[in-house]
Amino acid sequence: MSVLALLWGSGFLWIKLALDGGLSPLHITVIRCASGAGVLLLLARSGGQRLPRDRRTWSHLVVAAFFCNALPFFLFGIGEQSVDSGVAGVLNATTPLWSLAIGVALGTERGIRPVRLVGLLIGFAGTLLIFAPWQRGGLTGWGVSALLAAAVSYAVAFAYMARHLIGRRTAPLALSAAQLLAATGLTTLALPAGTTTPSAPTLTAVTAVAVLGVFGTGVTFHLNSRLIADEGPTTAAAVGYLLPVVSVALGAIVLDERVGLRVIAGMALVLVGVGLTYSQNSRLTRSGAAAPRRRSGSSIG
Repeated sequence: MSVLALLWGSGFLWIKLALDGGLSPLHITVIRCASGAGVLLLLARSGGQRLPRDRRTWSHLVVAAFFCNALPFFLFGIGEQSVDSGVAGVLNATTPLWSLAIGVALGTERGIRPVRLVGLLIGFAGTLLIFAPWQRGGLTGWGVSALLAAAVSYAVAFAYMARHLIGRRTAPLALSAAQLLAATGLTTLALPAGTTTPSAPTLTAVTAVAVLGVFGTGVTFHLNSRLIADEGPTTAAAVGYLLPVVSVALGAIVLDERVGLRVIAGMALVLVGVGLTYSQNSRLTRSGAAAPRRRSGSSIG
């Protein structure tokens, strides 16, 4: 579990290094999707798993690939052009809060317990504390908006996948490979509209995006699916609590990013809020009820 948290949490560091080395957000997204898809295709092939063949599954995969991979990956690149990698990791941790908020708004979360609503309020209070719009030095602007939009996109994707993709006969690894393959196609189609880089990317940028795609995307998909199979969805969900801690620590150690007490306090509130929103599901799992299968957002990060 610690290896998975390190790989996922380091994704924001690799994005920042790739941006600083001359790669654009769109180029990072395309390379990340393509290399991650390549890893999963090899793993699926070695395991004798076949990609889905019916049109209906592929149509759902295209939608999932857009909201779970292409769009959030691109928005992370946009956001980290002006926001520190550590803060980006913290804002990504708000995804479960958006998932619950969307469920409440659409009426799909019925009989919700008060403790989960309290968790939702605490989590969003932590997010507001991180922004601190009442301070001149607060985090505002397009970068923060892009990162929050990425978290919302993940929440939309998870709701869609739970309804249309989870539980199909296709093996999970092959389904994940197909999803990243679809995301590669979508982002490649957007290349003509993207901006060209003013100069060739540095070796650091190339290395960073390669690590991000192979290990931070492809390998994490595989490790997450194995963790769910071996330890269950509750343990897999617990990895999410470590991601912002890893991203903040790596940002401070490697990039010398300064993390103030306000951001740390906001991160703590976000994690407490997320923990409370998961509390009901955790009790159901421990009591012996069947827990729903959880799919990775390929990063979530």
